[in-house]
Amino acid sequence: MKSPIRLLLGLALAAPVLALAHDDATLDAMETPNGGQVRMAGPYHFELVLGDNDVSVYLTDHGDTPVPSDGVGGNVILMSGGRATIAVAPAGDNRLAGQGAFERSPDMKAVVSLTFPDGNTWQARFTPSARVGQGGEAQSAAADAPTDGDDHAHHH
Repeated sequence: MKSPIRLLLGLALAAPVLALAHDDATLDAMETPNGGQVRMAGPYHFELVLGDNDVSVYLTDHGDTPVPSDGVGGNVILMSGGRATIAVAPAGDNRLAGQGAFERSPDMKAVVSLTFPDGNTWQARFTPSARVGQGGEAQSAAADAPTDGDDHAHHH
């Protein structure tokens, strides 16, 4: 009888730590493969990269393994002064891409909604100005926080 109690106690103690492993500030502090902002969406990480009039979304699992974009479709809604909806489609490997005009502002918000071949739809919310990306302008305060060099130690 002690085993189930220990297991439940262990899970209860670990739950807050596991929940913090993927918060937005932690994700913003991580170096990203394509210089975009990363958010969790169910079993995936979505990395949103904004160009001048184009968007890319890169798919990985929580272990940073690329997930093929074949059969995935959806849209990116950008809200900044107005609202722009850009359809994205597979563009090779783990990337989806689309084009459309949109305004940028410091308070820009984005919602990425993707439907996968299994029929599941996953969404993630972004604040692109919170993380400009590698080689870009300022990043969020969380991105400037010191790290121990192991920024992605939360692998599942």
